Amino acid sequence: MNIPTQKTAVIAIGGNSLIADNSKPQVKYQWDAVRTSMTYVAKLIRQGWQVVITHGNGPQVGFILRRNELAAYEVHMTPLDLISADTQGAIGYMLQQTLDNSLRVLGLNKSVITLVTQTLVDGGDPAFQNPTKPIGSFMDETRAREFEKEGWQVMEDAGRGWRRVIASPQPIDIIEIGAIRTMIQMSYVVIACGGGGIPVVRNPTGELRGVEAVIDKDRASSLLANRIGADLFIISTAVPQVALHYNTPQQKNLDQITLSEAKQYMADGHFAVGSMKPKMEAVIRFLENGGPRALITDPDHLEEALNSQAGTWIVPN
Repeated sequence: MNIPTQKTAVIAIGGNSLIADNSKPQVKYQWDAVRTSMTYVAKLIRQGWQVVITHGNGPQVGFILRRNELAAYEVHMTPLDLISADTQGAIGYMLQQTLDNSLRVLGLNKSVITLVTQTLVDGGDPAFQNPTKPIGSFMDETRAREFEKEGWQVMEDAGRGWRRVIASPQPIDIIEIGAIRTMIQMSYVVIACGGGGIPVVRNPTGELRGVEAVIDKDRASSLLANRIGADLFIISTAVPQVALHYNTPQQKNLDQITLSEAKQYMADGHFAVGSMKPKMEAVIRFLENGGPRALITDPDHLEEALNSQAGTWIVPN
C-alpha cells in the first residue's frame, strides 16, 4: 500500500549518533545531540517531505543492561524486550520534544508522535545460534575480556573498540504497519521501529511473544521504507559520505553509486561488519524491493545532500 501524500522519506538515525561524545554518555549530553539531529530533520520537513523517523538504541540498551547487572542483588533483571520498549519510549520522547521545538522555530505546525513498535522475526532464525549484533558502549579489549568472563559475548567493532554482542535475527514484518500508515495519511511525523523494533515471534496459537534479541535498526528501517512505499530512504550516520578503503591513505569518498556497484563493493569487502556494512545491506535491500533511491550522510550535511551537494546517493542500475 502506497501512502497518498507528498513525497515520503524514512530517515534512520543511529543510536551512537545520539551520544555526541562517548566520554559523556549522560542523558543531559544526549539531549544536546538529539537537538542537533532534529534541527536538520525539521529543515527536511520544511522542504516539503513527509518524514518517518527511526532510530538506534544500542548504547542505551547497553547502559540499562549494565545497570541491571550492577543492581541484580537489589532488584529483578529486566527482560531485553522490555528494555527495547523502554528505550523506544525514552528516545522517542526526546526526538518528539526536540523536533517539535525545531519545527516551531521554523514556523511549522506539525504534530510528532512516537509509536512503540513490534517487529516480527522467525524463532528458528540461525542468528539466535550466532550472536553478532553489537550493543552497549565501546570499551577497550581488557575491559571486554573481563565482561567475557562474566558471561558476555564480545567482539571488536569496526576498529572503534570492543562491545557486547547478542542475536540479531532478520525482520520479517512490522506488526503496527497499519497504524504507521494511518498516521502518515493524517500528516503526523511518525517515530517508529526504534532500535529496530521489539523482536517478537508468534507461538503455535498465533500469539505474539517477545524474544531475547535485538534487530538491526537499518534492516528494520529498510523494511519499513518498502512497506510504506517511501520515495527516499536516508541513513544518518557519523560520516558525511560512504568511502572505499576507509581510514587509509587510499580512501575514496563516493558521491553516487548504482545498486550493482554497491553490491560489488560489498562483495569486495570494503564495508566493515559493525559499521557501514549493515547500512549498505539495508540500502541494497530497499532498492532491490523497488525503492527509488537512498542516501547515506551525517546530520550536518543532510540539507546539502538533498541538493546533491554532499552525501552518498545509491540509485537503481
